[in-house]
Parts: sequence; structure tokens; C-alpha cells
Amino acid sequence: MRHLTTFILLLTSLFGYSQNNQSEGLIDIIDPPARTILDNYLDSINIYKHRIDSLEKENSRLNHQWGEPLNRYSRLFTPITFYNDLAHRHFSLEEDDALTTDNQLLVDNALMNIYINHPEFVRGKMQIRTPKAENKKKDEKVVALNPAYEVYNVPKAEEINVDKIDLMIKKPNFWSLRGEFFLQMMQNYYSAKWYQGDESNYSALSRVTLWADYNNKQKVKFENKLEMHLGFMTNKSDTVHSVKTSSDLFRYTGKLGIQATKKWYYTLQVVANTQFMRTFASNSHTVNSDFMSPLNINVSLGMDYNMSWFKKRLTGTVHLAPLSCDYKYVDRLALATRNGIDEGKHSKFDYGSAFQVDFNWKFSENVNWRTRLYGYTTYHRMDLQWENTLNLKISKILTASVYVYPRFDDSSISRKDEKLGYFQLKEYTSFGLTYSF
Repeated sequence: MRHLTTFILLLTSLFGYSQNNQSEGLIDIIDPPARTILDNYLDSINIYKHRIDSLEKENSRLNHQWGEPLNRYSRLFTPITFYNDLAHRHFSLEEDDALTTDNQLLVDNALMNIYINHPEFVRGKMQIRTPKAENKKKDEKVVALNPAYEVYNVPKAEEINVDKIDLMIKKPNFWSLRGEFFLQMMQNYYSAKWYQGDESNYSALSRVTLWADYNNKQKVKFENKLEMHLGFMTNKSDTVHSVKTSSDLFRYTGKLGIQATKKWYYTLQVVANTQFMRTFASNSHTVNSDFMSPLNINVSLGMDYNMSWFKKRLTGTVHLAPLSCDYKYVDRLALATRNGIDEGKHSKFDYGSAFQVDFNWKFSENVNWRTRLYGYTTYHRMDLQWENTLNLKISKILTASVYVYPRFDDSSISRKDEKLGYFQLKEYTSFGLTYSF
């Protein structure tokens, strides 16, 4: 009977015991211990009711603040997925009333940062389920991450079939080769009673110049130049030799340079020259010079300056060498003293300094001046050479040239002239064919 009374009182409390006093008559008949249990139970019920009311109010506040349930934050913790609604709000020109909180902006900006900077982390495309989404394509694989969403894999890009081609990769060629060939002929005729008195003669002159230059476009240059001159002329006044050489030169110039600045190079230069043919004194069998008699080799260490002035019309190099070694050799001992070598010896070494200037000045398409100024000194003797060639282009292959070659050399007393001293001069004018390749 006691337990039945307690059960009736519990049911009565569920219908508002705390709000009215209709059941006061029944409560009064309950003994004090049972009433204490009932009061404690009713108090606990009221506490849980207040907690539930508080949770409902907080949930309503959050829904009002974010504009949608808390599952928007789940986008940050689920696999990275592309959302159309997020991209639309971010790039749309229209104002979005739903975007009203800073929290939503933070979520959207975080996802957009991943889309733009790390697209490789995005797995697929997520869309809100709609009736149209039910008619998805058969080839699209669906993975359900949330009952309210569906994930669609982005279709793979189709590979384009490209026909195979043969590809040949060539190593860069840092060598440049070029050359110039020059052939000129001349004929002079004088009658026997010509008032000035002279003799008829024929002459021919050929010049070949070859260049082989290496430049790796970084630090190293290696330039090679080979010059070959050979000319002949008839001379009736010479009863011993009817034909003599008018020009004879075989010269090699090599430069190895390492770039120091934009236009300056540390340079090691080698200049070697001799001649092809044997030459004789007029009306005599005495040999004045021969092949390897003399042979001059000059090795110098210094710096080169590359010139490129007047819109590249004046180009060339200036070589300055404070340290230079000069070697002179004669194969014929009889020519030793004639070339400044001690009698009975074949060779001689000198140490000094040297310089060389090479440039080509193109005045116009048809006129250019090429010059070489070379100097070497031991501070006891000097060798100075200045070669000048003025070319006048008449047509594509026809050229007229003026050649002037002054020189100073005091290495041998036998070369001293009564009028010019140690100065020497050679000059000629010619007309002929020129071919460049």
C-alpha cells in the first residue's frame, strides 16, 4: 500500500505538482520519509528541465548567428572537397545576404586558399542533393561522406594522342670559321724610248686569311688567325733572277682569353711568323732570307680590350702585355747577324713588353680600313710594325686595295739605311678579285 501511494504521487507531480495544490490532500497523508524522496526527485526533474532549456536557447542563438547548422564547420575536417556554393559566393558580383558573419568568411576563405594554392589536395566536387542530382551519369563514381551530400569525382582529362617525331638534340657549336681570299694581278708596259725610262713588268699578288674562333659565351675565348701572303714580279734589270718575290708572309696569331669584365680579358697571346720563299739580292746569288730564316715567335701575357664603337662600324682588340718573351731563330747561320743574332748561333731570347692593336673600320658598305699596329721592346731595342690596308669594293668580287707598311727595327746595324735610318717602308696599289667565305 505504501509503494502504491508513492507511485500515485509521482504521477501527480508530472502533471504540475509545483504549479497547483490540487494534490495537497494526498501529500498530507504520506509519511515524512516518502515525502522527502518525492521532493528530491521533483527538484532533480526541475534541474534537468532548466539544462535542456539552456541548450535549446544556445542552439537557437548559434543557428541565428551562423545562418545554418554547425555542420558548416565539418567542411574543414572532412576530406577537402570543392563546393559550388562557396565559389559562387566568393566570385559573384552580387551581394550575398546569407554571408553575414565573420566565422563564415573565415571558413570560406580557408577553403578558397586551398582551392587556389593547393588544388592537388581537392578530391572531388560536392553538391547539395537535388532531384537533378539523382539523374547522375553512370560513369560518375559516388562516395557518400554525409547523408545530406554527395561527392562526385572530377572526370579525368582525356589524353591527346600525338604522333611521335624524331627529335635530334645537337650540342652547341662554339666555333666560328671564316676566311678571305684575295688575288690581284698587275701589268706595266713601257716602250723602249719612254721619256722617263723604265721597264715593263708583270706582277701577281695573293692573300689568304683564315679565322677559327672559339667563344663559349661565358668566360673563355680562343681566337686563331692565319695569314698567308705571296706575290711575284718580273724584273728585267736583274740579269740573275728574272722573277722575284714582291710579298712573302706566313703568320699565325693565337689568343686564349678568360673574361675579367664585360670588355676586358686576361690574355695569353702567341705570334709566330716566317716566309715561304727564298729571296736574293739584286743581280746576286746572296740569300737575304729563307723559310725559317728568320722565324720569330713572341709570347706575351696581359689583357685584351674589345672595341665596338660607332654602332659597330669600328671593331677590334687592344692587347697590352707587360710581360713578353721574344724568340728568334735562323736555320742559315749566315743570316744570324743580319737578324740580330750573335754570330755562330741559331737563336736568341729576349724579354720585354709588347702591345698589339687590331681593328677594322667600316666607313661605308664599299670602303673599309684594316690595320695592325704591333710593338715589342726590351728597353735596349725596339720592333715596331704598322700594317694598313684600305679596300675599295667595286663590285661583289672586284676590289681595289692600297697597302702601306712602315716599320722600325734597330735589332741589326746591317738594316740601317743612309736616309731613313732604321725605318723601312713598303707600299703598293693593286686591283683584283676578292672572295669571302
